[in-house]
Amino acid sequence: MHGNTLMAVTIDFTKMIKWIPTFIDGTIVTIVLALMTVILGCILGLLAILMKRSHIKVLNAISTAYTQVIRGTPMLLQLYIWLYGFPMIGISIPSIPMLGSIYGSREFLTAVVALAINSGAYICELLRGGLDSIDKGQMEAGRSLGFSNLETMRYIIVPQAIRVVLPGLCNEFIMMIKESSIVSVVGVFDIMYTSNIVKASTYSVFEPLIIIAIIYFALTSVLTTIMSLIERKLKVYA
Repeated sequence: MHGNTLMAVTIDFTKMIKWIPTFIDGTIVTIVLALMTVILGCILGLLAILMKRSHIKVLNAISTAYTQVIRGTPMLLQLYIWLYGFPMIGISIPSIPMLGSIYGSREFLTAVVALAINSGAYICELLRGGLDSIDKGQMEAGRSLGFSNLETMRYIIVPQAIRVVLPGLCNEFIMMIKESSIVSVVGVFDIMYTSNIVKASTYSVFEPLIIIAIIYFALTSVLTTIMSLIERKLKVYA
């Protein structure tokens, strides 16, 4: 007699208690990774938008190609190219042992570079929208005060544009918290990678994934609330 055999699955979250420090460590790494990525992305984005607005055609072309290529290809592909492709032609991000086994590893630093370059392309477009929202008379006003074009951009235009795009930058940070999870597929220890560690030790698959989902939800919810408060204050004081 043949019948359907149902495999009983026991859900036991008590086994996860001793792995709480591992989840916390992974969460910290994820936050640091996202923060470093967005900070470097802001620098690259600002540089890219200044190049795009330059009267030098070569700089303009480089910036345009950068944003189009990065925004037109998957982030995972870019990460693979940086981690596995470029080292084959002699371009490799070295490890920095003094930063520790996690933050100083070649994989982590390469992930920071790859994700920052990706983020920079999107931040460039955010800044472009912010700069376009500033009245063009501001440039003329700066020039009439004796500022050069660069000084006017630095002291008058860019500070106003940053205020306009600040909510977008906060949203980029929230997105990077989630999207940085792809680094787990190349062996970078983050909150997503902790599921592999816990699964290998406890043979539990469902429980660590649920805990990780809760952590991601908590992080993004807190950051979204903070972003809403920032937007509200900007509207009040704008």
